[in-house]
Amino acid sequence: MARTSPNRAVLCATVISALFLLGAAKAPRGKPDAGPAAASAPSVAPLGPGQNIGWAHAPFQSENCAICHERKDPKNPGKITMPVNELCYSCHEEIQDLMQRRPHSHEPARKDCTLCHNPHNAPERKLLVQELTALCFRCHPQTQRDVLGAKVSHMPVTDGDKCMNCHNPHAASVERLLRRMPYDLCVTCHGIDDVRDSRGVKLANIKQVLEEGPVKHGPVASKDCSACHAPHGSPNFRLLFDAYPAEFYAAYDPENYALCFGCHKSELVRDEQTTTLTKFRNGSRNLHFVHVNKAERGRTCRACHETHASRQPHMIRDTVPYGPRGWPLDINFRPLPDGGECARTCHASRTYSTRVVR
Repeated sequence: MARTSPNRAVLCATVISALFLLGAAKAPRGKPDAGPAAASAPSVAPLGPGQNIGWAHAPFQSENCAICHERKDPKNPGKITMPVNELCYSCHEEIQDLMQRRPHSHEPARKDCTLCHNPHNAPERKLLVQELTALCFRCHPQTQRDVLGAKVSHMPVTDGDKCMNCHNPHAASVERLLRRMPYDLCVTCHGIDDVRDSRGVKLANIKQVLEEGPVKHGPVASKDCSACHAPHGSPNFRLLFDAYPAEFYAAYDPENYALCFGCHKSELVRDEQTTTLTKFRNGSRNLHFVHVNKAERGRTCRACHETHASRQPHMIRDTVPYGPRGWPLDINFRPLPDGGECARTCHASRTYSTRVVR
């Protein structure tokens, strides 16, 4: 393929399949996309004068139609000389090899290269019939809704190579055509310093956090980032699948903790008294209830717990970013044989014991 220019030499290239953005990484979270059958096949006719022609296929540009068709004559080329994918592979053997070697292949790539590419000319690189994400959305309407309706967007979906930042358009060794295993793919970006969100807020180097924190959150220990995060876009802070307070203080509402209560019992902060729900209690007095369940200024989960990994048991933080500037407030937690102690953090030193006095 080459950019259209009458004086520029071009290399032989045939159509190859492009990426359809796959659906949400966790199928139970939402309705799956309809799939490739949902989209009608695009026209393979050459774009005419006045249309947005950015790239041309070398055989078409050289007017040597016989490379693919029965005759050389551009006005009467006849039929193609073999099935379309077989014809493409006659020049692009590397794509055929990829499709054969990888266990997960893209259905449009298996079915018909021209579902994504115009074999003559096109407005987009790689002879794509549409802009990449628009092309993907033709078959993946649920993903389109996730992306376009997101209050919080994921920059790899919209920047650079877009869908292809994470997915291979033809075939892959990983399910959902991911370029790497999910965790390895995530830390490609989130395992370096100075990654920032759309507001310019610096994000943690997650790879470093996990290396320094031997106590890991269950989903993180399983390398399942998508247990909590939506890869394409979300209505929630930090691309979370469900609600979770972004603030240090928040009035308690169980709906604001939907993400946490997807795994943890809501009774953990609902019941004022317990001897079974938690070890964070003083006798039978539930200290989760004391801290979180307040009409005003309840401490949210992040006030005491890390979300990915910690050096302390129970995912307790060493420090917590406090105030608008994120000043690191020491928690000073110390585990004890039957409880624990917090010293000079939000309050004076206090010790709790799980022993129940009868």
